[in-house]
Amino acid sequence: MASSRKNRALYIDQEALSALTLLKSGMLSPVTQLMNAQQCMEVLQSGLFNGTTFPFPLILSPNGKTNETILLSTKKGEILNLVCENAIVGEICVDEVFPINPIERLKQIYGTEDLAHPGVSATYKRLGKYALCGEYSIDLSPIEAIQSKITKAQEQISAKHTTAIFMAANPLHRAHERLIRQSLDRSDLVVIFLFKPYASSDLTYELRHEVLEFFITNYLPQGRVIVVPLENSYIFAGSNEVILDAIVAKNYGCDRLMIGQNHAGIGMYYDRNANKSVVDRLVGINIEVCIASEYVYCNLCKTLVSIQTCPHGHHHHISYNSESILELMKQGLLPPAVLVRKEISSLIVSTLHPNRFKNLAKLYYDIMPTNGLLEEHSEKDFYVELMNLYQTTSLT
Repeated sequence: MASSRKNRALYIDQEALSALTLLKSGMLSPVTQLMNAQQCMEVLQSGLFNGTTFPFPLILSPNGKTNETILLSTKKGEILNLVCENAIVGEICVDEVFPINPIERLKQIYGTEDLAHPGVSATYKRLGKYALCGEYSIDLSPIEAIQSKITKAQEQISAKHTTAIFMAANPLHRAHERLIRQSLDRSDLVVIFLFKPYASSDLTYELRHEVLEFFITNYLPQGRVIVVPLENSYIFAGSNEVILDAIVAKNYGCDRLMIGQNHAGIGMYYDRNANKSVVDRLVGINIEVCIASEYVYCNLCKTLVSIQTCPHGHHHHISYNSESILELMKQGLLPPAVLVRKEISSLIVSTLHPNRFKNLAKLYYDIMPTNGLLEEHSEKDFYVELMNLYQTTSLT
């Protein structure tokens, strides 16, 4: 493909760049290129692409008047530069330009066009009225680095079975830990695809990654769990998330996918006198999908239990709701250790509230047991010891 600085430009965002990179690298196979109008129609009618499940057309339809003007005047065979954040990130040789309906596109991805939904609204703002397809070039090194890490980890332990888990870990709690351990029971290697969002979040990707690595290093067998980033673009949103997870996991070399029973993307429905889920729609994707039980803390069992095996009612159950746990941390409170491991809570809260105490050293030595030696202690150390005091029961 000939390149020229005089090429006209098509302006895309980071989400589009992420999807294009996954596509070009083969991680969305059987789809390996942008779909044309005819292929889009076939996918919408059958839910299949080349005999394999694919949830919606994979297209490039950037918004903006400049892009629309370019697309309406582009001729077949013209090469356009792909520009993201003022940098040329690739180029595309235009094969076809065709109109799309942005509202219908939202339904295809999310199952709804309700703009009150934050994800739907965000995607609608970035959708144009025209899509294009054609051969393109783009930097594949980020995907290649992830693929290399997974392959190396498999080779080091001669893994026969590799399980993928997709999670935000926002924050990592005890039910997440159980899900990871359950996956390890059935596999040689577990690959955690940690979502890396584009919008700002309360817990940064870097902090969530640090927490996961801490847990893996200190509480799991070495060399059997790795964490890799997955840019959380619009294609992983909505009711089709599990299908895309299965496709990506398979193409990265995993033969199993572990999801929680309360995963929003499972999408239960009733068909031909039987309860089914989106998992039953998978055709031609050679990966085993395992659905883990929902876990709660039962105040009578005094432990983490599956709701399917606990004999006590839901009024005895404490759920592992990530949003509520995170709200405690945002307020500077340490969640109970039955919800989040104290070392993890301490790491997160000390990061969210740095330099919180005026005289940490005095506070530490006034209320914490020490060995009598003057030592440096971080806020994380303080929170860990404070939680230990909370768990002291001799006077309660």
